Amino acid sequence: MSKIKYYYDTETCKYERVKVKKRDVVINALGFLSLAMVLAVGIIVVLSNYFESPKETALIKENGELKLYYDIMQEQLTGMDGMLDVLQEKDDHVYRTVFEAEPIPNTVREAGSGGVLKYRNLLESDLNNKDLVVGTLEKIDRIKKKMYIQTKSYDELLDLAKNKEDYYAAMPAIQPVSNKELRRLSSGFGRRTDPILKVKKMHYGADFSAERGTPIYATADGKVTRARKDFSGLGHHIKIDHGFGFETMYGHMSQFTVKIGQVVKRGDIIGYVGNTGKSTAPHLHYEVHVNGKPVNPVYYFYKDLDAKEFEEILRLSSIENQSLGSYSNR
Repeated sequence: MSKIKYYYDTETCKYERVKVKKRDVVINALGFLSLAMVLAVGIIVVLSNYFESPKETALIKENGELKLYYDIMQEQLTGMDGMLDVLQEKDDHVYRTVFEAEPIPNTVREAGSGGVLKYRNLLESDLNNKDLVVGTLEKIDRIKKKMYIQTKSYDELLDLAKNKEDYYAAMPAIQPVSNKELRRLSSGFGRRTDPILKVKKMHYGADFSAERGTPIYATADGKVTRARKDFSGLGHHIKIDHGFGFETMYGHMSQFTVKIGQVVKRGDIIGYVGNTGKSTAPHLHYEVHVNGKPVNPVYYFYKDLDAKEFEEILRLSSIENQSLGSYSNR
């Protein structure tokens, strides 16, 4: 209960009761409320600027942890990217070299995966640090693309590895007749004097002089695709398809020991030296074709010759002498 206040009236020489007007009460109340609001706002400003609320403290802690995890993820992504670069380097310059495969072009390895348009919605959003998020997503996409290309490359190399043994078995790698002393190579690949026409002509193989009946060997695994008895040109001759683009031809034979469609292995006897067709002496005319084109057979005599012997037979094959056969049909 509020106290009743009095004042001394000098005119009446009495104590009179103080009468408070409602306006004064309202003014006093508004003044108090205004002061209270100013104080409250000041307190709030001070607290917000110099003191952290529990919620803000929790958010700051959470942001710090997220920043730490983000830095760790960036470091790991950079490490993964570096590891992929090392794998690509080995793939192009080691593994593919071993298997004689072409390196994967950088234009394929570095190809994009959608570009900026892929993240248009994200870039147009109101998300804070959206550039940071987009940059991370682009980095992840690049790594995923590299991993995909590398996986496909390893699949290809695996197929090449599986076929490598078959490839080497199909490559003509030995001499077609026994030639331990290297004396039987009488004429090599290149322009040689035709023994009948006495003019320079292209000689598409190598001639091995040998006695009639000398065994002739298949120089690689394959299938006989021709066993023809002619009395001109190559005379009695055999053609073997070895696969992988390799074919060999054996001419001027006396007889065959194989037939068309027969599968042979390297070193199998396929016939014997003769003097059939346009031949001036018993010998074997031997050709190697790669993807349909004749090549120097001497380059493939690596399996039964050491380095010194290979140099010698290469020297002998380069002598521009007279071939032992003349023919126009091949």
